[in-house]
Amino acid sequence: RDNPECVDSEFNALDDAKDPGMSPKLTFDPNENISTPYLQKTIRPKIAILREQGVNSHLEMAYAMDLAGFATHDVHMSDLLAGRTHLNEFQGLVACGGFSYGDVLGAGEGWAKTILFNPMLSDQFRAFFNRSDSFALGVCNGCQMMSNLSKLIPGADAWPKFTRNQSEQYEARLVMVEVLDSPSLFFKGMAGSHLPIAVAHGEGYANFKHQGNAKLIESNHLAAMRFVDHYGKPTQRYPFNPNGSPHGLTGVTTTDGRFTVMMPHPERVFRNVQMSWHPKEWHQHADGASPWLRMFRNARVWVN
Repeated sequence: RDNPECVDSEFNALDDAKDPGMSPKLTFDPNENISTPYLQKTIRPKIAILREQGVNSHLEMAYAMDLAGFATHDVHMSDLLAGRTHLNEFQGLVACGGFSYGDVLGAGEGWAKTILFNPMLSDQFRAFFNRSDSFALGVCNGCQMMSNLSKLIPGADAWPKFTRNQSEQYEARLVMVEVLDSPSLFFKGMAGSHLPIAVAHGEGYANFKHQGNAKLIESNHLAAMRFVDHYGKPTQRYPFNPNGSPHGLTGVTTTDGRFTVMMPHPERVFRNVQMSWHPKEWHQHADGASPWLRMFRNARVWVN
């Protein structure tokens, strides 16, 4: 790590002989498939799996949404620019992770400016976000991109900008997070759960000095997810918090819960076989699903 304080923090953590290790806690039954009543419907709601040059994990995201009961469509930004596809065709949108434009303009910056500096696209995204029946999820690079679109998204004015990790390095590891009580449609019934999840980012620090309002995030309960240590406490301590975000913040939502962004990757851990570690008892979960599949099923239930 390039930040010596993070190096010291990680070494000091190794000295904790009482560290219980990752200790997941569930507040819901992961074997309950709440989207089952909707899976037999002939017409599935359409969701755009949005990507840009350098974006990845879109296939995993499409699979998760398909299992939840959506008709998933691969939509590249070039499709929107050329008019081959329009967002009014979709009820949902997911902006996936990765490194759009190699992050050379800042994480998610180039992707966002493709939209903001193009009047046609800017109007199209604004219209999508302002529909009462639409919803969207931004993950990792998609989170960074959507945070730069916050002025277009109703109820997202308080969102922070995501900047360089405090470790000054790209961080890819399995960490623990707590799902918070928020309006987010994706996390309905999951509040209080502590779960392992994959992170892979270099710019995940929730920076309110650049934009947003931390007090409004707290007072309006817009914090959807935060990093916790092995004792289940919210933390800024490295490596349990890989980017150093204040109060462990790593996911935010809007006042009506239709739009949520998060730095961790749920699409990389929605099946047990994807995970580098999980509790042995999770082997018994139906169809090999991990508890993270619930958030995608929540979206399907919300549509109806």
